[in-house]
Amino acid sequence: MYARVKFLHINMNSFQALAIYVMVALVPTSAVLDRGMLYPRSSESRSLFNLDGMWNFRVDASPSRNDSFDKKWYLQPLDKTGSVIPMPVPSSYNDITQDKSIRDFVGWAWYDRQFYTPATWNSQRIVLRFGSAHYYTIVWVNYQEVMRHDGGHLPFEAEVNSYLYFDRVNRVTVAVNNTLTSTTLPPGSITYKADPNMYPPGYFVQDLQMDFFNYAGIHRHVTLYSTPRVYVDDITIVTDIFKENGIVNYTIKTGGPSDQISLKVEVVDKDEKVVASSTKNQSSLIVHNARYWWPYTMNPKMPGYMYTLRVTLVSVNGTDVYRQPFGIRTVRVLGSKLLINQDPFYCLGVNKHEDFDIRGKGLDYALIAKDFNLMKWLGANCFRTSHYPYAEELMDQADQQGIVVIDESPGVGIGKISKAATKYYKLGKLKCSKRSMENVYFQECQKHQPNKRRIKEQVKNRKKKVKKKMKSEFFKRDENFGNVSLAHHLEVMEELVRRDKNRPSVIIWSVANEPATNKPIAEPYFKTVLNHVRSLDLSRPVTFVCNQNFNNDVAIPYVDIILVNRYYGWYSDTGHTELIQRQLEYDFRQWHQKYAKPMILSEYGADTVPGIHRDPSFVFSEEYQVEFLQEYHQALDTMRRDFVVGEMVWNFADFMTAQGITRVLGNRKGIFTRDRQPKMSAHVLRSRYLNIANNTHYSNFEGTLYFVP
Repeated sequence: MYARVKFLHINMNSFQALAIYVMVALVPTSAVLDRGMLYPRSSESRSLFNLDGMWNFRVDASPSRNDSFDKKWYLQPLDKTGSVIPMPVPSSYNDITQDKSIRDFVGWAWYDRQFYTPATWNSQRIVLRFGSAHYYTIVWVNYQEVMRHDGGHLPFEAEVNSYLYFDRVNRVTVAVNNTLTSTTLPPGSITYKADPNMYPPGYFVQDLQMDFFNYAGIHRHVTLYSTPRVYVDDITIVTDIFKENGIVNYTIKTGGPSDQISLKVEVVDKDEKVVASSTKNQSSLIVHNARYWWPYTMNPKMPGYMYTLRVTLVSVNGTDVYRQPFGIRTVRVLGSKLLINQDPFYCLGVNKHEDFDIRGKGLDYALIAKDFNLMKWLGANCFRTSHYPYAEELMDQADQQGIVVIDESPGVGIGKISKAATKYYKLGKLKCSKRSMENVYFQECQKHQPNKRRIKEQVKNRKKKVKKKMKSEFFKRDENFGNVSLAHHLEVMEELVRRDKNRPSVIIWSVANEPATNKPIAEPYFKTVLNHVRSLDLSRPVTFVCNQNFNNDVAIPYVDIILVNRYYGWYSDTGHTELIQRQLEYDFRQWHQKYAKPMILSEYGADTVPGIHRDPSFVFSEEYQVEFLQEYHQALDTMRRDFVVGEMVWNFADFMTAQGITRVLGNRKGIFTRDRQPKMSAHVLRSRYLNIANNTHYSNFEGTLYFVP
């Protein structure tokens, strides 16, 4: 999808700086990704070979971070390049060793392992797939490069038939770079410490624009799988409901040689009964007396009902069978309501992180099971994938257990603005040349009105100096709102929608968290991103999560539903819980008066160290967290029957962050500890969520819980 990757060496005051990658011509080759990314599933025609386990591992700790490429580690077994250690896959590498330099490493980390390819696969199409790796990844098979991927949290794959041996051992080599720059998602920057009296030559630190640890490595499954040469490449399912019937609109895309093919498409229920069928690659099927997909709080007796779309492709090269799970449900925003299957839905939610001791962000089935049990215990019916896409295996559980998901991109902390754009807004309107907009998605740079405060003559003189330069640089600088960032953001959203489009649990796409949408440049940027997501999927609302004020946010007009983060009583007016209800009500009513859209309080929380108690309450005590939440709940209760359609506590569990004087072993805003033990606040939230669920017309949980702190 990209022209090439350049490894850039930067000299700063004679110090050789970090070799980071710079994307060149980072514009998608098409508006929509041209192939599917179906989850690997075994079937009558497909086989899987799991490559998880212990891999060889080492980091490139050279001052330039580029010795590994200069010395071509990818052309030899990794243990021939130097000392290696065993590294589990999937897992973050940061917390596996006792070595601080590996925990905090920034740069290229290398993996390799050997494997055999089944001889019976010789006539098949063979694909190597990574569930995710953080951040930029290059993969070699038998010392030949087979693929690159820009970004963590999402899957990538390549056909590898021409690289494999069937009569001897194969080797896969992986290089992963976790450097975050102004054009990555999430963005970051590298700061070089140039004072030779205080720092050694080439000393640098990774600065983050996010409040969670930059865990790195191969985080999800590595799978080798086979399909027939002609195969089912992609499946898109959009459902609707009409009275008691379900409508299943589907599109099947095939890959491989363009032989004459035939299709059989069947909707299969949980009892393996075929309830609708077709022989077309695109059609609408009617499922009579359908069982709809419901969140478990809306239908406790039959939540998360899943059908299967069984696709059988027959060609002269063989038969391919793929089974795609899906649920029949609708999502709509109507006025100030959020509707699932035409019924009002209220989000009793949590924000999460993929984070746990030792394995970091590595896939952990035991943790997934524990977290879903805790969410059910809590009465939570919704979570946000803050602040990046979560593992497909976790999302499967949301589908099956009837828990709603707000699916978020890794666009957290988008805030920096280029010098060229800053000058633009100081100087006044400057038309963008056609050349500067070439291959770029921005179409609206001429529509913005700049700051009016200036002297005409000064502006005229200054414009002459910068206009020529800005024609080539405006929206092209490598800052968070530049063309490179935008093109990457659009492609990430394509990858996310492609991966999760068939999930009934996903009811909202979130394109970013807490971007600087008070800046004028954010308007065309986020209008472009939001509309691009709509072009990919019209069946779900689209939004971003905002922390700006109702009177200065320039991108909220383009969302379908407003999600706002607020920390009254914590980051502002710390300790003054008596102000929370007043401030939150005023704030939210102003948003609604201006935009008349449904709202969700997408974050609210207070750091709490378990075991600290104070009466009267005091910040960081468990009593303060309880009092803090209760004040928010009082405000929410005055608005939730009007226009507030959800509340999501920050956070489900404590999680690790970068070291800092405001973070005691991470962020402590969890209602559970990092090892999933409840704080006092968990019982408060459980009482609230189950009582709200019991008081709706569609739920009937046994008993009513009251918690008195």
